[in-house]
Amino acid sequence: MTTHTTTPPARGLLPLPERTARLLTAAGALATAATTGLAWTWSSDFPGDLTYYLSPAGLQVVTLAGGILTLLFALAALGLRGLQWLTPAGRNAPTLLAALATFAATWFTLIAIAVQLGGLVNLEPGGALAAATSLLTLTGALALPPDRAADRAADRPPSGPWQRFTATLTPGPLRRPTRALPSWAEILVIAAAFAAGLLAFTYGIDTDDGAPFVGYLIFMALAVPALHRAGLIARLTTLTHTHRTVALGAAFLAAACFPFTQDTDQYTIIGANILIFATVALGLNVVVGLAGLLDLGYVAFLGVGAYAAALVSGSPESAFGLRFPFWAALLTGAAASLVFGVLIGAPTLRLRGDYLAIVTLGFGEIFRIAMLNLNGTTGPDITNGAMGIPNIPNLEIFGFNFGEPHTVLGIPLATYGNYYLLMILVTAFVVLVFRRAAASRIGRAWIAIREDETAAIAMGINSFRLRLLAFALGAALAGLAGTVHAHVVTTATPEQFQFAGPQPPNSAFLLAAVILGGMGTLSGPLVGAALLFLIPAKLDFIQDYQLLLFGIALVLLMRFRPEGLIPDRRKQLEFRETGQLDVPDQRLPDADATLGATQAKA
Repeated sequence: MTTHTTTPPARGLLPLPERTARLLTAAGALATAATTGLAWTWSSDFPGDLTYYLSPAGLQVVTLAGGILTLLFALAALGLRGLQWLTPAGRNAPTLLAALATFAATWFTLIAIAVQLGGLVNLEPGGALAAATSLLTLTGALALPPDRAADRAADRPPSGPWQRFTATLTPGPLRRPTRALPSWAEILVIAAAFAAGLLAFTYGIDTDDGAPFVGYLIFMALAVPALHRAGLIARLTTLTHTHRTVALGAAFLAAACFPFTQDTDQYTIIGANILIFATVALGLNVVVGLAGLLDLGYVAFLGVGAYAAALVSGSPESAFGLRFPFWAALLTGAAASLVFGVLIGAPTLRLRGDYLAIVTLGFGEIFRIAMLNLNGTTGPDITNGAMGIPNIPNLEIFGFNFGEPHTVLGIPLATYGNYYLLMILVTAFVVLVFRRAAASRIGRAWIAIREDETAAIAMGINSFRLRLLAFALGAALAGLAGTVHAHVVTTATPEQFQFAGPQPPNSAFLLAAVILGGMGTLSGPLVGAALLFLIPAKLDFIQDYQLLLFGIALVLLMRFRPEGLIPDRRKQLEFRETGQLDVPDQRLPDADATLGATQAKA
């Protein structure tokens, strides 16, 4: 008698049919988006002024975006023709995450209104409707079964609520597009993606500090994983790899458009500083990410470049009394950092691991103390001690004064917008150097040393020479950024360059940016530096807890995503299950059957 075992159908957290759950999610998402056309509160005291009808403002825009995104994913899951390309890797996981992002942003906004204005009586009917419809959307999404139910047919289906929830969020394999796009269409997709990224960043940086920015962060922290679970980010990554040069050009063009969206310098200076620290983090990525050298005093090379530029840029407090043109000051800062990188690296790079980290940490502190002591009392009068070198004049290149506002094609450009665009050029140069170095024979040798130095040496790689080259190149790139940094802040003081301080730049900040973004990648340090600089700059109440929050973020990252936010392919394979055997099975596929037949004959 033959018995057949039937696997029970996969289900979500709530007992609803799959199609009913999708229809409920789509209807709730549409209704949630519609509520943003109503007033959520009668008082204009809440940031963003959510008192208007038919004119979404403030965090209502976030809810509107979340409702539309959830609606599109739900319609794609229902099989609506023309939208199936939105979910190449899964239908239910992105729908659930988008619904969760919309629900979280909406309810956070309403709770913040009640707390800041003094009770739920400050909510208008539109706010109550938004709360109900977003909850309805999430209810429908929670009833969706896992995307990979077919892959788990032979296994025991997830039984507990948490197991079913995590199974729903697991993406399926990336499907091939039904029809390949022409090259021009792929380029348009890349351009549209970077334009959307610029729009999201501009909205976030223009958001009022406090509750509105926190609501924006909550939404983005769930919406980006929704795009990832849908497979859109993976497909965009494939397109950018196919059109690498076009993608880089589109990225820098989108970034260059940012200062033209700002009327004042309030947020343009934040953008300029993000680029400075992102560039320095990319230089540190050469040392840590490619060569595997733990450098805890890297900010000292930024300080060397800043002080060298300050001494030769015409500051009245400079001991040298020199005024070089900018290109000469830029080369001076880079060369000074390069020399210090070689001088420090030559005797210390024979050490490894923790010993090297301790020595580089000591070098960073020695640099800061030396700048304090070169004050004319405890040492030569070069750096003015704790006062530093202030009053660094604004740059002037080919008659273009960076300290004055300008108009470009009829669009006003604020003062710090000039430095922002200058840093775009510097960052583009550093990105070019990093790409060429990582893809070269030297870059592959750095990666080999990082993975296994003993094996690399056995293969004939000169470990010390290449490690010194990485140290010197990283120092020179930091010196370039330090030159512009000195002109942006118009001063160079020892307190700016510490291992860990209340304000970036510091070595802990730079190292956290590299680890958070993804070591060894091009875009990882840029994203990490942007997040770690923007969040404290917008949320003043966490200024005193930066190091604590950095530590918590790194612990959570090591637990849930050790390869970083934007992982290198090699790191991703190292930290994630790939389904491949570490040691291939040497037996033939039918070895057991052959053995059984032999025993039967015996």
